[in-house]
Amino acid sequence: MFFRSAVGALCAGLIASSAVAAERIEFMFPAPVQGKLSREMQKLVKEFNSSQSDVEVVGVFTGSYDETKVKSQAAAEAGKPPAVVLMSANFATELAMNDLIVPMEQLAGDTDLGAMMEEFWPAVRPNAHFAGKVYSIPFQNSTPILYYNKEHFAEAGISKAPETWAEWVDAAKKLTKADGERWGIMMPSNYDYNGWLVQALTMANGGQFYNNVYPGEIFYDHASTQGALKFWRDFAHQHKAMPTGVTNSKQVSTAFFSGKASMIVLSTGALTFVRENAKFDYDVAFMPRNIRNSVPIGGASLVSFKGTTNTQKKAAWSFISWLTSAEKIGHWSRFTGYFAPRKTAYDLPEMKKFVSEHPDALRAVEQLAYAGPWIATYNTVAVRKAVEDEMQALLSDPELTFREAAARAQENADKVLAPYAEQTALSLQ
Repeated sequence: MFFRSAVGALCAGLIASSAVAAERIEFMFPAPVQGKLSREMQKLVKEFNSSQSDVEVVGVFTGSYDETKVKSQAAAEAGKPPAVVLMSANFATELAMNDLIVPMEQLAGDTDLGAMMEEFWPAVRPNAHFAGKVYSIPFQNSTPILYYNKEHFAEAGISKAPETWAEWVDAAKKLTKADGERWGIMMPSNYDYNGWLVQALTMANGGQFYNNVYPGEIFYDHASTQGALKFWRDFAHQHKAMPTGVTNSKQVSTAFFSGKASMIVLSTGALTFVRENAKFDYDVAFMPRNIRNSVPIGGASLVSFKGTTNTQKKAAWSFISWLTSAEKIGHWSRFTGYFAPRKTAYDLPEMKKFVSEHPDALRAVEQLAYAGPWIATYNTVAVRKAVEDEMQALLSDPELTFREAAARAQENADKVLAPYAEQTALSLQ
């Protein structure tokens, strides 16, 4: 009896010891498209926890990209830095500048980070680096892309997706029906999406949008950005092919599904959502160009906040390595519509089968040949909002000129950037 009790106590002790050994870390993640993504992410967290006994990940849904940044910084300031955060891909620069996140070399141990990053598409790497170090690992990435209703195109006598801005305007006008019965084109102009699309139009108009070498400069009053603001504004007020005022991404997708919009611009991250809800023949195409084909990268990458213990860093890397493996990153791509940032995911048999059945999933991958980094500056959100406020004003006020809007956006962004510029480029001996 004593022996059985002793053995039982020993086993209980071993079980307790094993439970204690599991390092518990927090993983904050956004779900910018729909609640279905957050549920799937929790499934992945559960699968990881079941696959091993050393680490227990606690998944915490944190809302939009901007909200995730605010909440993770608040947690760090409160002395509870999150070990892993799925952060908007362009926020890593600012977080690294402010010494809030750690370079991945502090987590990666013996992993050859250089060789690992070579497995990712070249277009997603710049937003992962700052000052020569890797600060984030790409996980879900996207580009803006044109979705169009092929049945509406046939009805209007349009044989192919527009490739140039002139063709885009012509198609939008032909597809539009009077009194708002159907819009030729719709694009989301709510915060975050708005700035991303202004950058996309600026790049397609030959511009750089921001200084991607020095994070203290923005180019809102340059001709390429002014042209982008005018082009978007004219769809609403001059061509009357787009509703006026601010339109969010949900309104855009709903209008497309109901046949109230013939062309829409959304993230490739919405591709599965569109595929499941569009009850008509549709296709996707590159963003049309004026000067050149060019789009910014979007989506999110994994970062780790400063202040965690060495054991937590090791646990964080265990989860990051697992989640960004070709198998898991490929699964997430197929589930969501985001393209897989890790090239080797497309070598897997299940991925080859998927893209052969859904060739639209390859459009964003093909567009990567023309993709560049996403705006990443000192105080990125405030700098981005400076132009978003003006784009929204242009869509609402037909009397506001694009030059006035561009000048005001530049002035307000420069005020935000001034402290950094004074301490760096203007700090001369």
